[in-house]
Amino acid sequence: MNNPSRQITLIDGGMGQELLRRSGAKPTPLWSAQVMMDYPDIVRDLHVDFINAGARVITLNTYSATPERLSRDADESMFESLQKKAMQIATDARERAGVEGVRIAGCLPPLVASYRPEQAPEEHIMRSTYQRIVEVEQPHVDLFICETMASIREACAALTAARETSLPVWVGLTVADDCSATLRNGDELCDAVETIDEIGADAKLLNCSKPEAINASWQSLCSGTGSVGAYANGFTSIDALEPGGTVDSLQARHDLGPKHYADFVMQWVEQGADIVGGCCEVGPAHIEVIAERLRNENYSMQ
Repeated sequence: MNNPSRQITLIDGGMGQELLRRSGAKPTPLWSAQVMMDYPDIVRDLHVDFINAGARVITLNTYSATPERLSRDADESMFESLQKKAMQIATDARERAGVEGVRIAGCLPPLVASYRPEQAPEEHIMRSTYQRIVEVEQPHVDLFICETMASIREACAALTAARETSLPVWVGLTVADDCSATLRNGDELCDAVETIDEIGADAKLLNCSKPEAINASWQSLCSGTGSVGAYANGFTSIDALEPGGTVDSLQARHDLGPKHYADFVMQWVEQGADIVGGCCEVGPAHIEVIAERLRNENYSMQ
C-alpha cells in the first residue's frame, strides 16, 4: 500500500548512452565526456529534458572524466576543464528549466573502469583522487553520489572523501546480475551496507544493475539504516565491456521500455525506496512515466 505522506526523490536517468544517441557520435573510451567536449549544448538540453520529465536531482556529466581515465584515454591535464564545463552546463540547465527545487549532484564514479573493481588503485590513491574530485565539485553541487561502486573498498574510499564535506552523500552500489545479492567483486551486499552505515552515508542505493538483480538484493539493501533507493540500467549484459573499451560492446534491452521500467521502480517505492531514477539506457521518457505514476499514486515528490 502506498503512503502519500512519504516523500520520494526522483533523480535523472543515464547520460552517456542518451548523449551518444542524440549526437550520433561514434563511442570513444571517454564516452559522455567526449560528447560534452564536442556537443556541450546536447548535454545541457538532456539535463533540461530530465528536469522537465520530473527529475529533481541531476548529476554532473563527469562520470568518465576522472584523472585515471583521462591519463589512460586522453590527457590528465583535461581534468579541471572538463569538471568546470560539466558544472557550468548543469547550472545553466537548471536555470534554463526554471523549475524550483532542482539539486545538482556531484559524481564520484569508479576511477578506472565500471564493473571492474580489481582495476581500482590502492586505497590511499583512490582516496586522494576522490578528495581531488570533491574539492573541485563541492562549491557547485548540493550533494554527492558515489555511484556504481563495485566493491566495498571502492565505496569506502569515495564515501570517506565525500564525508569530509558538509554535503549529503549517497552511495550507489552495483550488484552482480546473477541475483546473488553480492557486489560485482563478490563482496556480500549485507557487509557493504554495514560498512557504509558505519562511515555514515545519507542514503544507500543500488544502481547500474539489472532491475531483476535489484529486486533479488532488496532485502539485503534494507538490512541497514536510513534512506534506500535504486536506479537500474537497461543493458542485456555488462560482461563485454573492457577497461578502456567503448560502450558499443554493450546492447540495450528491448523489453524495458518506460512503462515496464516504471513497474520495477514502483515495486521499489512500495518496498520503501526513498530515491529512484534510472541509469544507462534509461532516458527522459522513462523518468516522465515514473513521475506520472508517482503523482497518480499520490506520493509527494521532491
